[in-house]
Amino acid sequence: MKKIIFLFLIIFSVITFGKKPLVVGMELAYPPFETTDKYGNPSGFSVDMATDLGKYLGREVVIENMGYGGLIPALKTKKIDIILSSMSITERRKRSINFSTPYAKSNLAILANQKSGIKDPMDLNKEGRKIAVKKGTTGHVVAMKVFPKADILVFDKESACILEVTQGKVDGFIYDPLTILKNWKKNKNTTEPILKPFEETPQYWAIAYNKNNNELGKQINKFIESYKKNGSLDRLADKYLAEPKEEFEKRNIPFFF
Repeated sequence: MKKIIFLFLIIFSVITFGKKPLVVGMELAYPPFETTDKYGNPSGFSVDMATDLGKYLGREVVIENMGYGGLIPALKTKKIDIILSSMSITERRKRSINFSTPYAKSNLAILANQKSGIKDPMDLNKEGRKIAVKKGTTGHVVAMKVFPKADILVFDKESACILEVTQGKVDGFIYDPLTILKNWKKNKNTTEPILKPFEETPQYWAIAYNKNNNELGKQINKFIESYKKNGSLDRLADKYLAEPKEEFEKRNIPFFF
């Protein structure tokens, strides 16, 4: 049934727009950027941005929800046209896919167990320390590079990493500061946020596209340039990130935009 509906959407889009739909890969598990509403429909900052990109290109947008680790393989095999899922540019990823110009940036942070005694990020770089990371994320890559003495435990889901921290099975979880602050507020009795930057440079978010599709890349770059200039990024930030932005400013943490 799902295949029939998807095929119908493709046929409808071609008739309506004269172009194939833009299939956008996301993991709808990272609110408020990529998530679902109460009816199960794709929702959030990145969904709105993808919709606006589709309008700019004159193409219907189809959101493909999949696990974060499957996004790049899906792009390489052309199951999706782009990735718009809060993905950071890394040298490793650039070997197999292309990235647009950045539209946002983020540092990494640590959700530490209160009993771990961690006060500084480099406290994690010791024998016997255990760090939880989500598979395929920048936190996964950076953890292996910055904390080589620690044991890196890899999980498929963010929720599993947080549970490991709250139960004291690991010393810390590495992810973006928005997620770290949100989950610290939910678990103040067992966790502490470590927000001091420990990377050489911020993580820049961009839209990923296939290496054989440079023309699409050029169009995406033009879209991002105009999106920044006309204030659309700021409007989305006000819509979805007003409270986190205020919290970031209080703590002197660099914001995404």
